[in-house]
Amino acid sequence: MDAIKTFGAIGTGIIGMGWIARALSKGLDVVAYDPDPNAENRVHSNLKKIWPILTKIGISSEASIEKLKFCGSLQDVAVSAQFIQESVPERINIKQDIYSEVSRFASENVILASSTSGLLPSDFQFNCRFPERILVGHPFNPVYLLPLVEVVGGEATDPKYINDAVEFYTQLGMRPLHVRSEVPGFISDRLQEALWREALHLVNDGVATPEEVDMAISYGPGLRWAIWGVCQIFHVAAQPGGMEQFLKHFDPSLFPWTKLEAPEITEKLAMEMHSGCQKLADGKNIEDLEQLRDEALIGIIEELARQKIGAGVVLNQHRRRIKTSV
Repeated sequence: MDAIKTFGAIGTGIIGMGWIARALSKGLDVVAYDPDPNAENRVHSNLKKIWPILTKIGISSEASIEKLKFCGSLQDVAVSAQFIQESVPERINIKQDIYSEVSRFASENVILASSTSGLLPSDFQFNCRFPERILVGHPFNPVYLLPLVEVVGGEATDPKYINDAVEFYTQLGMRPLHVRSEVPGFISDRLQEALWREALHLVNDGVATPEEVDMAISYGPGLRWAIWGVCQIFHVAAQPGGMEQFLKHFDPSLFPWTKLEAPEITEKLAMEMHSGCQKLADGKNIEDLEQLRDEALIGIIEELARQKIGAGVVLNQHRRRIKTSV
């Protein structure tokens, strides 16, 4: 794949802004489009706020906020970018219209990737000039720090472009995960949704408060999951026999503790969840919490880098890549 110099961002909300920050930090030019008239001011304000965070993990010698240009239309982004990342609201009709429009003007071999967290690419690639170049690149918030990106092809996606997308995301300092089956929610969100569903049941049934639910994760399994995922953690825990021994002793079918269906989101449950989270915030506003989150994530990833484990491996590779390119 030819070197990509200009990254296109369609939609500049939390996820789109995260993509812009990551691309800029790697020294790319970025062209962006958002119909919100305040988008440019909002994005520049956020970039100035998080740029010090990005410098802590390492940015390219060519990185600059000044390399961001806002465009007046989808067409302007399509004709200028060599890779386009769409991050608009999760509405299939909006995505269908965008891909139909952008595919009319994008240059040959330009990949169009969606940040959707669960919609299927086949559902928005069918009415496009080149459906073989449309796929999903699902990131995780904050996009500028977390390395995982799930890459999913649709029925018409050419495997060549999946490979190209994996290569490009790797160059952005990410850890691409090729999801080989086109399933709703992909892999990570399906796992997160199961945990989220159980959390809502525990609060709804009066078993736990939001604070207690979060404590049950952040002081326990959440710390282990930063090192490995649930499979490897349980494999290590079941010494000396590993996972085979673990499944013999802890067959999930023998412990039907969880509930498969989500609870009804009543006004009472919504308010209980909200007030619980407000209590957890302890007077801090969302911006304060975002700053705290980012600083804590850097500390965790830095230690994983020192141990050469998990997300730390990706950071080490990223830093070597920057050093080599300078």
